[in-house]
Amino acid sequence: MSLEKGEKVPHFELKDQNGNVFDSKKVIGKKPVVIYFYPKDFTPGCTKEACSFRDSYEDFKEAGAEVIGISNDSEKSHSKFAKKHNLPFILLSDSSGKVRKKFGIKKSLLGLVPGRETFVIDGEGKIIFKFNSLDASKHMKKALNAVKKID
Repeated sequence: MSLEKGEKVPHFELKDQNGNVFDSKKVIGKKPVVIYFYPKDFTPGCTKEACSFRDSYEDFKEAGAEVIGISNDSEKSHSKFAKKHNLPFILLSDSSGKVRKKFGIKKSLLGLVPGRETFVIDGEGKIIFKFNSLDASKHMKKALNAVKKID
């Protein structure tokens, strides 16, 4: 079952690219958050998506929002990916797929590739926007538009 607009985001803890435990309660419900799930570090589409979030990161910050990327890759892979592309936001390692499952992210491309889905969460911790598309180029723009509509 997939999380839908209006639903509260469930609590989760994952390790970030620096090996630190990220507790969702410290951010979600405190300010707007964009969580984007992506298939794999260093692939062309995922690199393009991460760099588009990087290039507009200041716009998200100005709107008071945090950006978080989640994939099944290890913390070590995330660390290399973040360093190589100067990513200023949090990357979380969901190697077991438990958070992906909590959000209801389905596999795409005949069930072979982890799905690409973006959620925008308001300051109350509720989902106000979700977008699912393999086209990596659209996620950042749609997320930023949704963040800007938050009062």
